[in-house]
Amino acid sequence: MATLEWRLYEAGHCTHPELATRRRASPRACEFPALVTLLRHPEHGRILFDTGYSGHFLDATARFPERLYRLVTPVNLSPCESLAAQLHRDGVAPEDIGWVVVSHLHGDHVGGLADFAGARVACSRAAWDDLHGRSRLGALRVGLLPSLLERQQHASLHWFEDRPARELQPPFDHFGHGYDLFGDASLLLVPLPGHAAGHFGALFDDGNGPVFLVADASWSSQAIRDNAPPPALVTGWLGDTTAYRDTLARLHDLHRTTPRLRIVPSHCHEWRPRRERQR
Repeated sequence: MATLEWRLYEAGHCTHPELATRRRASPRACEFPALVTLLRHPEHGRILFDTGYSGHFLDATARFPERLYRLVTPVNLSPCESLAAQLHRDGVAPEDIGWVVVSHLHGDHVGGLADFAGARVACSRAAWDDLHGRSRLGALRVGLLPSLLERQQHASLHWFEDRPARELQPPFDHFGHGYDLFGDASLLLVPLPGHAAGHFGALFDDGNGPVFLVADASWSSQAIRDNAPPPALVTGWLGDTTAYRDTLARLHDLHRTTPRLRIVPSHCHEWRPRRERQR
């Protein structure tokens, strides 16, 4: 099995009351980074897991009713903080990205997708069908911005569900199966239901053991450690509360039994790159 190199980037952040993301937390407003993972496969090259915020997101939410997205969840992003700008400073051009793997279709995860127009995009068919089954207001209500995906051509889309399914081995077996993106077991897309339709994490090995990118199955590592989900009002508004809590409980058990395992939520301040956390 191939091992993957990886690096985290922060493509902007939003502010939100911490209490909305974890029960028994403070009502004060906190920063939640939009974390993106740049992976490198020895054969398939550079891969992104999500894209964070970008100027495209700001354009998509400039007018009402989409402006409500930014009013409910204020976004902070300077032009130099977009993922494309950061990658450029690191010598990575948009055409160097071969794949973009999308955990789910919320605006803060696909905001920069248009900056990588030449990449193949892998996502869940269930997420795509859910988005296109909603009205403009129905999509906005659950954090979806269809205009961010208007340029996406079906020819470049690859569905997780069409990839080979592999039963997960301990300690991940409680999550059932994962879809093998490249057919070599190097990058498995794992269903993590509850937060949104077609919500997936990604599991890979970097040579020092497994890494589990869990997207928005939890907003923080602390919530996983404490098994502390958001209030039902929040999870019910965006997705399915029962499924969300079941997924979080599985992640809590995974951390409890394998405490050294690196479990990376997409908005966790503990994983912010500028903190220079050692992986």
